[in-house]
Amino acid sequence: MEQGESPSAIARILGCARPSLYRWRQAARSGPDGLAAKPHPGPTPQLSDDQLQHLEDLLLDGATTHGWPNDLWTAPRVTEVIRRHFDISFHPEHVRKILKHRLH
Repeated sequence: MEQGESPSAIARILGCARPSLYRWRQAARSGPDGLAAKPHPGPTPQLSDDQLQHLEDLLLDGATTHGWPNDLWTAPRVTEVIRRHFDISFHPEHVRKILKHRLH
């Protein structure tokens, strides 16, 4: 736009609405970080760090302590332990991610 191209033509080339161009131009003029990516932090985890530590302690007690016939931990079993102790319902696949990424 500063070089004489019409906002309509630029918007058509970029595949966006004209008001977006004006918003982006204003952001670019606001400073060096004006158009910098601002990552979303994501949702707040439902299990706190203290709860995760408590969950780890529960899992270290073994599955038989929690009523299963053997000490094999599966995602559905851990899901049930979380539900019983923290009153939080997760899908077993989400529990797998918690175990892998937050409990390592």
